[in-house]
Amino acid sequence: MTRKADAASAPASFEQAIEELEAIVRAMEDGKLPLEGALERYQRGVELIRHCQSALDAAEQKVQILEDGLLREFRPDDARDE
Repeated sequence: MTRKADAASAPASFEQAIEELEAIVRAMEDGKLPLEGALERYQRGVELIRHCQSALDAAEQKVQILEDGLLREFRPDDARDE
């Protein structure tokens, strides 16, 4: 796949990537895909996982910036106090 094809097939959002991953898992678990189809789906799944990991890493960086560089454990009780 070329870089252009990769960019064209990039999901619009993290949530869209997760939905597509779930569909891939269901199709593969069904066991009715031919080998070539299963390999293509697997490859697409890897691309989607990388996309999701990148989005999560970016979100973590934003949280660190918002929290003055300190990434703290989220405690629901602390959020209520504010």
